[in-house]
Amino acid sequence: MAYKPPIDEKELVKQLHNPKTAPDAFNVLLKTYSQPVYWQIRKMVMNHDDANDLVQNVFLKAWNNLHNFRGDAKLSTWLFKIAINESINFINKEKQRLQLTEDADESFLLNSIEADPFFDGDALQKELLAAIAKLPEKQKLVFNMRYYDEMKYEEMSEILGTSVGALKASYHHAVKKVTEALLGE
Repeated sequence: MAYKPPIDEKELVKQLHNPKTAPDAFNVLLKTYSQPVYWQIRKMVMNHDDANDLVQNVFLKAWNNLHNFRGDAKLSTWLFKIAINESINFINKEKQRLQLTEDADESFLLNSIEADPFFDGDALQKELLAAIAKLPEKQKLVFNMRYYDEMKYEEMSEILGTSVGALKASYHHAVKKVTEALLGE
């Protein structure tokens, strides 16, 4: 299900831009969006501890760049963009640090799942995550946002800066690849 915040975003943006109310408004922002941002990141990096660190980075970046947020997009869209960029940067740095090739990408993510003490899924869940890990980065993002978050293509388009048609095609290809992987085709 798409995430609907229990707040008035426009009012929160006004409070965030007012130096007197910004700290309290930011606490509301944290309480409202920490969990959805965490899960967006977690689906990308797979590891709980890494996801927690990245959530902190996202909100630190958001705090430091509040003056740049004009309210053209929703706060959630802005935060998800930051989260996705932070996650991609983290994954790329980890691949460089571990000197991984593109082919080793899937095993890196699978090892992260298996090494994570907070993963409590069964064998089928692990197979699904393995199938998702094999997807190209863009398809992985689109699949997770659509399948897990039930996000509308229009909202994904705002976050990812990609046309709705291209997102639908990416999702279709991702579903096909995941299905084939799960069926062993």
